[in-house]
Amino acid sequence: MSDSQDGVVLFPSGDRALTIRFGNTVSRKTHQQVQHFIERLKSSPITGIIEIVPAYTSLTITYDPYKINSADPASFVLPYFKLKKEIETLINQTVKTERESTYNRLIQIPVCYGEPYGPDLADVAAFHQCTIEEVINRHSSGNYLVYMIGFAPGFPYLGGLDKSLHTPRRQTPRLKVPKGSIGIADSQTGLYPLETPGGWQIIGRTPMTFFDPSASEPSRLQAGDRVQFVPISEEEFLSYEEEG
Repeated sequence: MSDSQDGVVLFPSGDRALTIRFGNTVSRKTHQQVQHFIERLKSSPITGIIEIVPAYTSLTITYDPYKINSADPASFVLPYFKLKKEIETLINQTVKTERESTYNRLIQIPVCYGEPYGPDLADVAAFHQCTIEEVINRHSSGNYLVYMIGFAPGFPYLGGLDKSLHTPRRQTPRLKVPKGSIGIADSQTGLYPLETPGGWQIIGRTPMTFFDPSASEPSRLQAGDRVQFVPISEEEFLSYEEEG
């Protein structure tokens, strides 16, 4: 491992990937550092990079080692070290040009809370010794940040859940969680863009579609977006589905 800036650490992840860790704490500041550097990489692309995968506090870059180092054999340098040097130079430039904010979009998501779309809502209310309405109010009052996309295609990990709603995962995960389900797991909330297995506490469902593999950007949500949940009735939910 090595530090290129205070708190920034680079290290190999196998023989074709490099990880940059911007800190150990999940925070909006660290998230901004990750997003700033993604923008920097897109504006100053490096030959040989295949994919950029952001996480809460880090960024993993996969690369083609043959394209990273195709220069004169006499000056051969291991691809990882050559890429690492270029990345460190870019990080130094990025730190000097950081902007105040990269949060450009606010996505409002309609949610029908409770049965039959949120089978765990009553259990979450019971866990916190409050009413179902209080859980809905607290959850829909939040302003959430999309930290990363992962687990399943288009699945957003949202930060900013009120501490009074932090709830352990289900002891027994479900084999099928319906598409559009809104869940809580520990200090996070998120939604299932596709039907998948899952162990989050399901409190509602949105009729919106969040992953379309045929779209130019398959995932509707991107890291850096802000999210607000808007309660709707079952009638509105069904009407929204009928309108597509």
